[in-house]
Amino acid sequence: MALDKQAVAKIARLARIEVTEADKEHYSKEISGILQWVEELNEVNTDGVPQMTSVSAVNLPWRKDVVTDGNQQEAVVKNAPQSDYGCFVVPKVME
Repeated sequence: MALDKQAVAKIARLARIEVTEADKEHYSKEISGILQWVEELNEVNTDGVPQMTSVSAVNLPWRKDVVTDGNQQEAVVKNAPQSDYGCFVVPKVME
């Protein structure tokens, strides 16, 4: 799938990226190459291959799923400009 300058301009506009006219030709070749590589990957037969979540077989340590308050209230408000009763003091928003 080859992209032209108009497609690159549309992609750049959607991504909110400014691309000069000189760069549009370069990016059209680069993106076309990436899309061609993805099309080649689609041709690979993956029947019978189990899905992977990681490239390495690493078992992460489990912890108990217990709800806690973190026991860090003093550390959290330590750097606050102003605190009262262990809570942040903020300016009044509504009158």
